[in-house]
Amino acid sequence: MYVIRNGIIVQPDRLLFGYELVVEKDRIAAIQRQGALDAEAAGFGVIDAHGGYVAPGLVDIHSDYIETVISPRPTVLMDFPTALFEAERELLAHGVTTMFHSLSAYGHAEMDLKPVRRWENTEKIMALVAAAKATEGRNAHLIRHRLHLRLEIDNVDLVGEVERHLRAGEIDELSFMDHTPGQGQYRDIEVWRRSFTREVTDEDAARMIEQQQGSPKLAFEQLSRLAAVAREMGVALASHDDDSVEKLDLMRELGCTISEFPISQEVAAAARERGMHTVMGTPNILLGKSHSGNLSARDAVRAGVASCLCSDYYPTAMLQSAFVLHHDFKLPLEQAFAMLTISPARAVGIDGELGSLEEGKKADVLVVREVEEGQRSYPVITATLVDGRVVSRMWYPALPSMSARFAVDAATRAETLSDEGVRA
Repeated sequence: MYVIRNGIIVQPDRLLFGYELVVEKDRIAAIQRQGALDAEAAGFGVIDAHGGYVAPGLVDIHSDYIETVISPRPTVLMDFPTALFEAERELLAHGVTTMFHSLSAYGHAEMDLKPVRRWENTEKIMALVAAAKATEGRNAHLIRHRLHLRLEIDNVDLVGEVERHLRAGEIDELSFMDHTPGQGQYRDIEVWRRSFTREVTDEDAARMIEQQQGSPKLAFEQLSRLAAVAREMGVALASHDDDSVEKLDLMRELGCTISEFPISQEVAAAARERGMHTVMGTPNILLGKSHSGNLSARDAVRAGVASCLCSDYYPTAMLQSAFVLHHDFKLPLEQAFAMLTISPARAVGIDGELGSLEEGKKADVLVVREVEEGQRSYPVITATLVDGRVVSRMWYPALPSMSARFAVDAATRAETLSDEGVRA
């Protein structure tokens, strides 16, 4: 049991000053005016946020980072269970407490060069994630592991296998992808060519393009079958690299409620108009552009057409992106955090338990401070709770007790909010 004090509580629509968070067992028991609980008499441990932010654990619904940990070089495969343990320790350092490991099921050899992406290896990772999920809260893992299967539509022989894993409860999100050059992410053929780590001659490129464009693809009936099973099992469905409104409508017909990395602002806006959740990558926020030359995540946030942010391939960018959007683009911090927490949780249907700090919800909590060095600041995690357990603590040698931006007005804001009550 813990009480977290002296922090700024981050809720989806506001920052709360002068409140404390009370954790009992695995739940948030109360969000109340600071000092309402005699922690010592009640036997609660006290976590002092020292003026930092008390925020929900980050929910990452699209990241293939686990592939990098397992296969740090294209021809190397490390021990799979070790990789899962090592990945989660780094994810904790970046504030990710729920990770949807995104595994690619490519059908065409050119897009599946990494041994880690062979189907037999994908199944090994799926089994590890399923085992971690099945014993959640009573095993050795520190975070919540989930599985996001990214099915390439040229993988025509995999329908039965994917259905089997769906029915076994081993898939928590399913996305349909098409990386055929000339459309989607690779509508610019030169971008497609630059995606290869080896030299590709004009002749090789022409041969591969012709082969991929002419290769068999999953029929709409096959996609519909998998989509129906996913809906039956409560699995979130996503489309990937939507490049037209027509494709969006096709994906909506299948039951997709998530549009990952829409190619243009027009398509992203159309997805939002259709009630779809739109997912953009946080590396894109830090880089200022898409690595494939498509819609910039910054532009999508500015235009109000991005609802969720994910790490894609670089978990370090998750927490950093919230503060970049806040400091550099003046987005209210609570809105930036919402795109990393409650919005992705809502997109995959777990917002009843996770994604925001509300009484009765699971106690996945971060204490975030900003290290100031020179002319810049950098967010760091000083404490993390998952399921009400303190799973990590970090001490930095010199941190101010309160960010200068809030030192003066904290008391005033707390008094102003006190009559409004605490909203989720």
